[in-house]
Amino acid sequence: MSENEHDDPSAAGGDDAMNELQRMLQQFLSGGTGAGLDPAAFAKAAGLPGDQAALQGLFATLQQAMQRPDDGIDWSITRRTAIEVASEGGDTEDPASVLRAFPVAALWLDEATEVGQTPDAPRALTRIEWVQQTVDTWIGLAEPVADSIARALTDALEGQLPQEFASALGGFESVLRSVGGALFATQLGQVIGRLSREVAAGGDIGFPLFSGPGREGGALIPSGVAAFAEGLEQDREAVTLYLAVRELAHARLFRHAKWLRLHLSSAVADYAKGMRIDTTHIEEVMRGLDPSDTSEIQGLVTSGALIPPKTPEQEAAHSRLETMLALIEGWVDVVTADAVTRLPGADAIAEMVRRRRATGGPAEHAFSTLAGLELRPRRLREAAAVWRLVAERGGIAQRDGLWAHPDLLPTADELDHPARLLERIGLAGAQPGPAEPDDFDRELARLLSGDVPPIGEELADGSEDEPDNGPSPV
Repeated sequence: MSENEHDDPSAAGGDDAMNELQRMLQQFLSGGTGAGLDPAAFAKAAGLPGDQAALQGLFATLQQAMQRPDDGIDWSITRRTAIEVASEGGDTEDPASVLRAFPVAALWLDEATEVGQTPDAPRALTRIEWVQQTVDTWIGLAEPVADSIARALTDALEGQLPQEFASALGGFESVLRSVGGALFATQLGQVIGRLSREVAAGGDIGFPLFSGPGREGGALIPSGVAAFAEGLEQDREAVTLYLAVRELAHARLFRHAKWLRLHLSSAVADYAKGMRIDTTHIEEVMRGLDPSDTSEIQGLVTSGALIPPKTPEQEAAHSRLETMLALIEGWVDVVTADAVTRLPGADAIAEMVRRRRATGGPAEHAFSTLAGLELRPRRLREAAAVWRLVAERGGIAQRDGLWAHPDLLPTADELDHPARLLERIGLAGAQPGPAEPDDFDRELARLLSGDVPPIGEELADGSEDEPDNGPSPV
């Protein structure tokens, strides 16, 4: 320290604040109850915002983590935080319109696909119910990354602490690791809670979030449907019906292709296995970080700076996942479009859905940054075009039959060159066939061709054409 710094009152004040912060951290990390630790004073010493309610919640979370430093990440923090965020502002939308839409949607889908209905009834969920029934899936997706980051961040933080902190915190490696995991779990809960405000249906993310008895029939979130409809100049009932058709198509597909859920989970697992946190990179990032500023540490965790570039194995696993998500979304798009031909404004609603799936919402981006896993169907339009082509050449039954086994599905190369897919499944020489005419079309064609039955001859419906003898006598 220079002579001028010794004479500088502000520098002396900074030393006093550092000493006070060190004393409070030592008290906090000593495993005590923390009853004598004033969050406002801690915020002032550490240079944090003085929101006492938020700090009290953070301290409660961190102290819980300290009490069980060797038990890994306490994911109950995620569940609690997600429910708290989802409950903000209330959730008072009437589910009646959603429940009315499901039976009509099911009838329309029966005409558009060979994939039958699920035994589970579709449901209307509140945001809190959506969180409660999907949070375990989100935790499963994020857990491998959370474990790696918690270990690596703790090691790097310990190496970057000033000597006075290191002496105060010596022996607390497991505590620091647990606290790092608690910070990650808290942030994940916030992301899931915000996601509940962005989604309108169970299939909006593309990944099967619901599992278990009674939960696989599809679900709409009435408040999410209302928020989606606000951005469209379309009738609210029409929007609800469109989203119901799309959600039931998604649910039917996963119930029909029983291997599909496991196939996606395996792709995510293959991606997660390749996750290796580069501690050298973290140490470089941490050199300019103030260890006393917990908000800066939290920002580092949530910014994605700790996620290393993908390995070649991860790139391959992620490519397989993206292709599968595109095939799912493309099939759902095509089947939904065929089912809603009677619905006014369906094209405009469909375009909005495609844009939302292509870009994602803020919370979905936050999850991909936090967990290093992006669930985007980047080749959605190419996949939809391929499904449409197969249906035109081979019919609906052949299109839907490709979901019988993963080896039958179009590959990434076949999305680029659909002719190769047609050749593989025996449709290379097939031409699009005309739509099968109904009774009205056949009778109209006979009339236009002059092939009209003579008077008194039996018509196609079994009745007889009676002669017109003029008005009956009075």
